[in-house]
Formats: sequence, structure tokens, C-alpha cells
Amino acid sequence: MSDGPRILAFAGSLRRDSVNKKLVRVAADVARQAGADTTFVDLSDYPLPVFDQDVEAEGTPESATKLKKLMIESDGFLIASPEYNSSVTAALKNAIDWASRPSEGEPMLAAFMGKTAAIMAASPGGTGGMRGLVHVRSILGNIGVIVLPDQVAVPGAFGVFDEDGAMTDDRQREKVESLAKELVSVTAKLKS
Repeated sequence: MSDGPRILAFAGSLRRDSVNKKLVRVAADVARQAGADTTFVDLSDYPLPVFDQDVEAEGTPESATKLKKLMIESDGFLIASPEYNSSVTAALKNAIDWASRPSEGEPMLAAFMGKTAAIMAASPGGTGGMRGLVHVRSILGNIGVIVLPDQVAVPGAFGVFDEDGAMTDDRQREKVESLAKELVSVTAKLKS
């Protein structure tokens, strides 16, 4: 474990071959190289029912508790969010909703308040998922996350990654690298 900031990286997609999972893995590798203690998680490994206070009253699902713990232990987030109908995915919003719920003796929004985030998206379309990032930024900002002003939207994403998940478009890769490094730098400054 490094002395650098702890960054949790994840995509808002459950699909196995998601371009957003590929995108956030590229960013996570760069953050790691820049000195962050970076952890990638796949939301499909944390299956969650749709948030419902009646379900919560019966007991918070174990997967929600585990994911929230990882978020609480992190200083910042790298999030790649697919755009579904010009907004965020249900999987991403649901994970945020579950993690936002307070546990006894815990400060409000403990998983989010004062944390940093870099947001990005990849899409086969021409806007690269940019419209959905507006919603991600709004949601995170409203729960106390400091979202970096810069963001990355990668259009034509099916042609941007090779079969190993590496980015083949140098210009797009440089944008992702710059954003990941900026997150590490800002988070390290805030942490100290």
C-alpha cells in the first residue's frame, strides 16, 4: 500500500465487455502509476436490489455494506459512466443510493462527503456519453463530492480499445491520463 491517496475506480455498467469498464481500468492504471493506492471494483460483483426503504428496514444487503465500506475507505473516485437515454445507468444510481444511506453512529454521506471524483464516459455514439455526465456531476455534487471540472467523453468507443482493453487512440488516451493524474494530485493535496 502506498502513502498516496486511495482511489476507488468503477464503471456504471454491469456488462462484461463494457467499454466504460475498459476506460476506467486505463485511468486506474495511470492513477496507480501516479502514486495512488488504486482499487478497481466491478459493480456486477456487488448485486443490489433496487433501493427501497422497506428492503433497507429488513436489513441492508451485504453487498451494499461491502461496497459502501470500500467507498468510505477511499479518498476519491474514478467513475466511468455509460449514458443510458441521456442520463446515468440504473446500476450506478442504485449503488450511489445504497451507499448514501447512513448507518448508526456514522456521519451523513460518510461514503461521499469531501471525497474527490473524476468522471468520464465512453460511448459508440458521437457525443461519447457527455449528456449522462451532466447528471453524474449533479448527483455527486449534491452529496458532497468534489467533482473535478475536467471530464472525458470518448466517442466511437467500439473502435478505441484493442482486445486487451488498451486505448488505441493516442489523443483520447492522453486525455484520460491527464484526468487520472489530476485526480491523484488534487486528492493528495486535499488529503494532506
